[in-house]
Amino acid sequence: MSLQPERSEERVYALAFGAHPDDVELACGATLLKIMAEGHTVAVCDLTRGEMGTLGTPETRKAEAEEATALMGYQSRTTLNLGDSKLFNTEENMKEIIRVIRRFQPDVVFANSPDERHPDHLKASKLVTEAAYYAGLQQLPTTWNGTTQKPHRPRHLLYYIQFKHLEPDVIVDVSTTFEASRKGVLAFGSQFYREGVGEEPKTLIQRREFLTGLEARARYFGEQIGTLYGEGFQLPTTMAIHTFTTSFPGS
Repeated sequence: MSLQPERSEERVYALAFGAHPDDVELACGATLLKIMAEGHTVAVCDLTRGEMGTLGTPETRKAEAEEATALMGYQSRTTLNLGDSKLFNTEENMKEIIRVIRRFQPDVVFANSPDERHPDHLKASKLVTEAAYYAGLQQLPTTWNGTTQKPHRPRHLLYYIQFKHLEPDVIVDVSTTFEASRKGVLAFGSQFYREGVGEEPKTLIQRREFLTGLEARARYFGEQIGTLYGEGFQLPTTMAIHTFTTSFPGS
């Protein structure tokens, strides 16, 4: 019996997971826009509603995620409710993520880095990494809307870089999409510094300098590859080169 994924309207090329709403936009939004500009489809899945965030409310975060989705042009955005500040590695949480992977059948999955300051990011990275593998097991059954799902294991897994200064294995040239990706970031306005707003609890990303720091990181990564902006990613395994001249094109 063939295990090739069935073609469906929900199938996407890339599926980006984040522990919280805004993780994806902050760390790999420009790359997602680049993928779409190259003619491929993208979906996003937030593992939690961000309900434990110091700023904003779950309702605010939901509205902001919907606005970011519209501005960025994703094919779909799914918000799971696995528990902000929890994200425990349980069988049910794992199956929820597997269901999403099998629903969208992506070739590429993006996930939080396994080396991060936020405990939820660490937990999300482990959950998505394991789910991406287990989603390919035929003997692990899941259903979606009452229908048994087919096994599907993504071909590629990339970890995006967030808070820590990590050395990337791959840097994507996002010079043409970085500015547009800022719209997706700024959709989550409750999380960032806002001129004229009264005294609010201070968080790491609420500082006035935070968004400037994001641009500085993109410029730094861009400088490493001779472009204006770049986004960096780490790989869980050694990257294989199957077509040499595609990876190393001539002049």
